[in-house]
Amino acid sequence: YAADLWSDPEENRRFFAEMGLTAEQITPVKADAETLPFEKAFFDAVVSTDSYNYFGRDPADLDAKLLPFVKPGGYIYIAIPGMKKDRHDDLPPELLLSWTPEQMDYMHDAAYWTDMVGRCRGAEVLEVSEMESNEEVWADWLKQENEYAVGDRKSMEAGGGKYLNFIKIVLRKKA
Repeated sequence: YAADLWSDPEENRRFFAEMGLTAEQITPVKADAETLPFEKAFFDAVVSTDSYNYFGRDPADLDAKLLPFVKPGGYIYIAIPGMKKDRHDDLPPELLLSWTPEQMDYMHDAAYWTDMVGRCRGAEVLEVSEMESNEEVWADWLKQENEYAVGDRKSMEAGGGKYLNFIKIVLRKKA
């Protein structure tokens, strides 16, 4: 299942078909992470890409919003944009070319996310770290022609990338 609030399932279905995936292999679903339409303990694993930083900034969110859908012993993999070091009290001007201070509050460093997911009662934290593919992931994102990627180019072209990274979080649901 590929759940996304902002993507059209039919467009995703065509995209997946172009990649050689069949409807039996992947099912696109329009869904909000706040109210996922799946049965409890349905998934062996959940992968969240570029979204947990929007809905998971409350320590209770992991236990309440994702873990109920994962089988005991199952995994949660999270990949999110972040900061190399939180600088919210002194945001570099390069970053403010593309984002407001409120938008930057969605990006934090690995220490912030380690603390946040570490408060989860129902999962063991296996890893929280900077991804090795930061430059490649940002370059791929900036090639996109959607309005968000185009807007992000201003900061990145001005050198804002030296403050940013991508963070990976790996958790296992307790049995």
